[in-house]
Amino acid sequence: MQHPEGAPLRSDARRNRDRILEVALVELTRAADVPLSAIARKAGVGQGTFYRNFPNREALVLEVYRHEVQQVCDAAAHLLATRPPDRALRGWMDRLAQYAMAKAGLAAALRNATTARGTFAAVACGPLAAAVTLLLAANEEAGTIRPGVTPEDFLLAIAGLWQLDPHADWRSRAGRLLDLVMDGLRAGAPGR
Repeated sequence: MQHPEGAPLRSDARRNRDRILEVALVELTRAADVPLSAIARKAGVGQGTFYRNFPNREALVLEVYRHEVQQVCDAAAHLLATRPPDRALRGWMDRLAQYAMAKAGLAAALRNATTARGTFAAVACGPLAAAVTLLLAANEEAGTIRPGVTPEDFLLAIAGLWQLDPHADWRSRAGRLLDLVMDGLRAGAPGR
C-alpha cells in the first residue's frame, strides 16, 4: 500500500494497517454491523489512524475481503508448484470451500458494503478468475480436464458452495459437490 502521494507506507503505518485488517476480519465475521470505533480500539489505533487507512465502512470491508480472496487465489500457484494439475485444482477447490464456510459471517458485511452495482464483482471475480484460469490452463495442457472450460463455467459449476450452511455438515456436502464438479471436468479429457 502507498500513500496517495505515491510514497510507500512506513513500517509502523504498515503494521497499523495490517492490525486493523486482522481485527476487522474477526469482528466483521462475528457481526456485520460492528462499530468501526470498536475495531479501531481493538486494533490499538486511534480514530485518525483508522480513518486515514479506511475512510468508511465500505473501504474497510472491501479491503478485508480483497485480502482474504487474494490469499485463496495465491494458493493456486503454490498448489500447482507442489502437486499434479488435477490434484492442485481439487485441492484449491477444497481451500475455496473452507474459505467460504469459515468466512460466511463476513458475507453479511460484504453485502452491506457492496450495494453499489459491480463493486463485489470487481473485488472477487477478477482475482478468482485469474486463479481459476491458471488452474484450468495447467489441467487442459496436462490433458486432465476437458478442453474449453472457461473460468465462468467453473465458477458457475461450484456456485453451490455458497448455498451450504456453515453450521451444518458442510465438509461432506462440499466434498461431494466438488467431486461431482471434478468428475464433470474430467469427462472427455484427452489424457484419460
